[in-house]
Amino acid sequence: MARVKQPRTKIMRRWRSNMEVRQDKAYTERLQTLSEGSVRRNFSPYVDIDWDDPAFEVIPNDPRWVLTNSDPIGRHPWYRAQPLEKQIEIGMWRQANVAKVGLHFESILMRGMLGYVFWNPNGSPEYRYCLHETIEEGNHTLMFQEMVNHIGMDVPGMPRMLKWVSPFVPLAAQPLPGLFFFGVLAGEEPIDHLQKSILREGSELHPIMERVMAIHVAEEARHISFAHEFLERRVPLMRRGPRFVLSLFVPITMRVLCSAITKPPKAFWREFDIPRSVKKDIFFKSPEARQMLSDVFGDVRMLCHDTGLMNPLARLVWKLCRISGDASRYRSEPNRAHLPIEARPLAPMATADAVESIPA
Repeated sequence: MARVKQPRTKIMRRWRSNMEVRQDKAYTERLQTLSEGSVRRNFSPYVDIDWDDPAFEVIPNDPRWVLTNSDPIGRHPWYRAQPLEKQIEIGMWRQANVAKVGLHFESILMRGMLGYVFWNPNGSPEYRYCLHETIEEGNHTLMFQEMVNHIGMDVPGMPRMLKWVSPFVPLAAQPLPGLFFFGVLAGEEPIDHLQKSILREGSELHPIMERVMAIHVAEEARHISFAHEFLERRVPLMRRGPRFVLSLFVPITMRVLCSAITKPPKAFWREFDIPRSVKKDIFFKSPEARQMLSDVFGDVRMLCHDTGLMNPLARLVWKLCRISGDASRYRSEPNRAHLPIEARPLAPMATADAVESIPA
């Protein structure tokens, strides 16, 4: 049997060593669980959604497109004071653009994921799961674009600046996988949080929106879980200096990508002649908006606590980015205002349970 040539430099030897995960039995078992879940429970955008069903038809003045209270725009007094026709039009534009932003982000994620697994050693369980996730994200982009096409709004999606830098973001997946996968969470957590909140609210939604959200939330649970598991294993292995730098970049990444995903682009505010004061109030000046911004990243703060990234200077950066707050006690914990959360939740015991509870 031919021997694999060993890297000459210390950096490359460390990088190659980190790519080999099969000696970590607990991590390997979790990856196997996630991969089996992708095989047993997966969705096809053109099999599991009947786009030609008359119930999925998009008709004018359908009140089911009115934004719910879970949406930061939908609960604002200015939006509620608008005529019903304008509320519907804003709701359709908003939902179409969220879908467009989602498919733009999934495209970046897929490119980075494929770049990361390019150097995976033979037999790596990470390779298999990452390819499962890439396939699912490809189906999500098809699903989101079909939703945009059915709504019929010519929405731009991501802000122009992010579109320009998007070709370079996936390049970080190989040399800086920790930062890349935190970026993955920065893109996935806000959309997942918003969609879960809307579905939990129980308002009557258009069937297209309801079905797309349900499928995305079900499969996104695995994707978010993998990012958490990857970072929980990888970050503690980093040297002290790079880990400290990462701790400062994490809150900045969360804040920038969350704003890019949740805040509509300039075309939205011009299209509906929305006052600048309303825009500032919604994103993120009002107490309700700031609380939502904090709630989105409860799980990420828990992850930072568990991996040693919540040092005093990092806490300050979280506060400056206005996304500080209590950490979740376990992954995907619903917001319960009447239940106080301790400053440092007992999260490690819940991690394994959270992985096993992923839809299979």
